[in-house]
Amino acid sequence: MTAKKRAIIITAAALVILAAAVVPLSLYFTGIIDYAEPARGDSDTAYLMAYFTGNEPEEERIYFALSRDGHNFTPVSDTPVLQSTTGTGSVRDPYIFAMNDGTYCIIATDMRSELGWSSNHAFTVFKSDDLINWTEYNVDIEPLIPDTVRAWAPQAIWDGEKGMYMVYWANCTDGEQGWSGTVLWYAYSEDMQSLCSEPRILYAPDSGKDAIDGDIVKAGNTYYLYYKDENEAKICLAASRSLTGPYEYEGVVSLYNTNVEGNCIYNVAGTGEWVMMLDCYSSGKFVMQQTGDMRNFKRVAPYDYELDFSPRHGSVMAISADTAQRLEEAFS
Repeated sequence: MTAKKRAIIITAAALVILAAAVVPLSLYFTGIIDYAEPARGDSDTAYLMAYFTGNEPEEERIYFALSRDGHNFTPVSDTPVLQSTTGTGSVRDPYIFAMNDGTYCIIATDMRSELGWSSNHAFTVFKSDDLINWTEYNVDIEPLIPDTVRAWAPQAIWDGEKGMYMVYWANCTDGEQGWSGTVLWYAYSEDMQSLCSEPRILYAPDSGKDAIDGDIVKAGNTYYLYYKDENEAKICLAASRSLTGPYEYEGVVSLYNTNVEGNCIYNVAGTGEWVMMLDCYSSGKFVMQQTGDMRNFKRVAPYDYELDFSPRHGSVMAISADTAQRLEEAFS
């Protein structure tokens, strides 16, 4: 390669980098994109993100990252904090939450992707008193829903009326009746170590399309179910006054013109604002958008958040600043 060609390539690359930095600013100042003002919450609260990093077995493990403001995250370590020793030995889509007794739980997809995208029928569960030392369990869906070939992205939410956790996930079967759609199911658990009720369908879109990656939060007296329309690769919203439904479809809420999944929404402590984190899986990055009413979102500008460590589908839990400090010391 001649020096002239090399100079042209270097100049072109520099212009691309410059455009990537300048275009978002230009769109903001011209009003084409109305970015959200990042919510600034309680300084005593930090945020713990649990995630995995890729499709290789050594990446299908659980990693932690911390944020002091809910927008800028930094990994606690370059190495995973948890590796599964049950089921397939791989975990994806971890959902982390605080249980009612003050302990912590992570529930994740028990799946090794190299075995195929329709090869799993179980969840992996980790429980801890301190977010550092964990005990692992495996919950098999196959005995409850025969011929299950997908049991994806499990999450859990406390049902105060029943006094139990409602566990929900995307399920698909392939049996004598043929291939079912992948839609959201639920069952109850008393201890997050097993299920104690018959699984039922929670939500199946009227369109007949697949629904995966369900994420339910309660705000006011309404339950908001955000999920991925697997056919369109967009995040949609359905809402209900009852945790178990029926949920009514309200529309697409993701704002980005790229394929997204792994949606996770969390409140910025001390504010009425909620941040939705989205996995742009085809472009290898995460994006954020923010809402104050659970329905209408604005993008968070790329210069207002930090997620430059290649996470995949994860979740975020609010913790105290002191707990964040303790985790930094434990995993550093």
